[in-house]
Amino acid sequence: MRSGHLLDPLPPAGPDEALDTLLARGGVRIERIVSFGQSSPEDFWYDQAEDEFVLLVSGSATLRFDDGRDVTLTPGVWVDIPAHCRHRVEATAEGEATVWLAMFWPGGTQATT
Repeated sequence: MRSGHLLDPLPPAGPDEALDTLLARGGVRIERIVSFGQSSPEDFWYDQAEDEFVLLVSGSATLRFDDGRDVTLTPGVWVDIPAHCRHRVEATAEGEATVWLAMFWPGGTQATT
């Protein structure tokens, strides 16, 4: 058994986001991502083969989707992103930690509500 705290300790601010894999098992991966004002490079789009569920834990962020939609995330807001849904991180909070909890699994798996 493993355990931890999602918000303590947080990595120091740096030029890149900090990514920690918290769990990887049976095709599922759970990551903690910590941003300090980072965004995706100009003209870069994520186009991943995995489905992704992301929950914003602290800070703020804006995701932009290839179809022109923007989604503003504040603590507690989550987004379910299907595989190959092109998206990018448009902005994250400056001067504070933006903490994401991201879960990935093989693309095309039907989600239930």
